[in-house]
Amino acid sequence: MTARPKEKAGADEMSRLVITRSEEETIRVAEELAVAFKGTEVVLLSGELGAGKTVFAKGLAAGLGVADTSRVCSPSYTLVNIYKGRVPVFHIDLYRLEKNSEIQDIGLEDYLGEGVVIIEWAERLPFPLNGIRVAIEPGADDTRTITISHS
Repeated sequence: MTARPKEKAGADEMSRLVITRSEEETIRVAEELAVAFKGTEVVLLSGELGAGKTVFAKGLAAGLGVADTSRVCSPSYTLVNIYKGRVPVFHIDLYRLEKNSEIQDIGLEDYLGEGVVIIEWAERLPFPLNGIRVAIEPGADDTRTITISHS
């Protein structure tokens, strides 16, 4: 029997706090979130190195109908990975970009509205961007505290 993630009411109606205890639970939370997507959402992932941002992205991809989620990996070197699901999924990683001009040069605005955009290391964006904010904090063992809010 698989344990269900623990949910708590957020600070306001626009946020949700979930505690997961495994990679599978984290994937399930993201997958359930993405199933309801219309296809033009922006998901802004933040958290320290190893927090589980790419695991969450795998769950989003699964919920969006990407057939082979084993292909979903951090695009640290390619900067943008594109996956085919029920809508295009643009997976962007800002980890290796140090200058604001480098972030602006990836052409992020070209992807907006063309599918679901998932941005890892979103806290590095040099400009405000509305979307679904997902902050992931690792705890003991495989525990993750995930805060999902809309901006």
